[in-house]
Amino acid sequence: MLIVDSLKVELGDRTLFDNISYIINDKDKIALVGKNGAGKSTMLKILAGVNTHYKGTITASDGTTVGYLPQVMKIADERTVREEASQAFAHIFELEKQIEEMNRQIETRTDYESDDYAKLIDDFTHAHERLATVEGINFEGEVEKALMGLGFKRSDLDRPTSEFSGGWRMRIELAKLLLRNPDVLLLDEPTNHLDIESIGWLEEFINTQSKAVVLISHDRAFIDAVTNRTIELTLGRIYDYKVNYSKYLELRQERRQQQIHAWEAQQKQIQEIEEFIERFRAQAAKAVLVQSRIRQLEKMERVEIDEEDKAHIRIRFQPATRSGNYPLTVDNVTKKYDDYLVFSNANLMISRGEKIALAGRNGEGKSSFVKCVMGETPYNGSIMLGHNVQIGYFAQNQAQLLDEDMTVFETIDQVAQGDIRTQIRNILGAFMFNKDDSEKKVKVLSGGERTRLAMIKLLLEPVNLLILDEPTNHLDLRTKEILKQALMDYDGTVILVSHDRDFLDGLVTRVFEFADKKVTEHIGSIKEFLAKKKTLS
Repeated sequence: MLIVDSLKVELGDRTLFDNISYIINDKDKIALVGKNGAGKSTMLKILAGVNTHYKGTITASDGTTVGYLPQVMKIADERTVREEASQAFAHIFELEKQIEEMNRQIETRTDYESDDYAKLIDDFTHAHERLATVEGINFEGEVEKALMGLGFKRSDLDRPTSEFSGGWRMRIELAKLLLRNPDVLLLDEPTNHLDIESIGWLEEFINTQSKAVVLISHDRAFIDAVTNRTIELTLGRIYDYKVNYSKYLELRQERRQQQIHAWEAQQKQIQEIEEFIERFRAQAAKAVLVQSRIRQLEKMERVEIDEEDKAHIRIRFQPATRSGNYPLTVDNVTKKYDDYLVFSNANLMISRGEKIALAGRNGEGKSSFVKCVMGETPYNGSIMLGHNVQIGYFAQNQAQLLDEDMTVFETIDQVAQGDIRTQIRNILGAFMFNKDDSEKKVKVLSGGERTRLAMIKLLLEPVNLLILDEPTNHLDLRTKEILKQALMDYDGTVILVSHDRDFLDGLVTRVFEFADKKVTEHIGSIKEFLAKKKTLS
């Protein structure tokens, strides 16, 4: 359906893609993976025709339709949610108008023998044939199904899109794209603004209704559930396997081990040949054999080992000072915005060293609860912090709160104190910011770079209660694994708001669900919580 041939992209003196070639076939569900900066989003933009600054060719089969959901886009605000999503079928509505107009002309015109009239009849016939292929589809029903699957309530559908946040409006754009059902669907971080339930619905849609899909996601559970092929971009090259991401990691490691063994065997052979040449080079009687060995070396196809990009951040939270036995106690807390009830009578008691998750659909009150704990919004009830509790807070929009006119170095220098100021360069290097990067303005950083920078600020002071609201957004898979391990090793208390099932798995031991205006405790892992919900639904 799409053929990528000899694709090359250069950014200054850096080669982003070096003669990459591959084919996207019908029914391929491809996970495009790689560290931040490897070129994943650039690749999607090229496939979508948005970016044309490349060498090589992108060829599509005749009639192939491509749909693209970028990470960020400008969204119109002139319609209701339902009306905006219904724009997915605008081409069909336009076709119906064209048929109506052609039908009017057929009834009123009398030039039956003219070529123009014959063309009108031909166009009318073809338009009816195209319309017949979609007749029977309940457009309104499909729109409602998609929007509600992505988390909207029925009462939301006739509200203006301008009343919703950017994340919710991105859901509308995703619904429109899915309803169009293009031949090739390109999705850049589609789960960033989705909750666990909506991610599950999207998985089902992709698996049962989508055609070819190429997606970027840092949600490992999601990409494992929906993909059957993995293309990794790394160091200008690609590695392409017809398996999902987890299986790909296993196969690629096996391949690299085989290459290492083959390389070691070849190096031993080369050493033996070179020793023979050196030993008998001066002996005339061995001249023919020596020349034969030299030619053998020249013709030998050298075994190469796939380069392994080992650059990654090293995260270690400062040792936490000891808090009281119960860092956080919440007693009958109710949160309202004017007359709108968010949740009522929430009760939580969190022990020192516990790691818990706050789960539930977007809009059910998780972030509002965190703001209550942080004292950023009024509430009814009691929230008590334990003895000697020091909170480290990573807000959902923490990366956007950075001063865009400051450099990376200045951002950290501003908050660093004491001896740590002499180690700023080393700290930035540990988070994959080299010397040149440290002089960049925050405004030119990618989402992932901003998130890493915001995380550094959080790590500079020792705290014993970490409250993290969607900390993994914009982090690549490898960085998320490192952050997860750092949190597992952390001896303080952690409250996590996250929709990333793989990230939460093995990390949290209790889940507090926000749903139906109340907060319910579930003891066990995130997988046990989701399995229980699936059984009850």
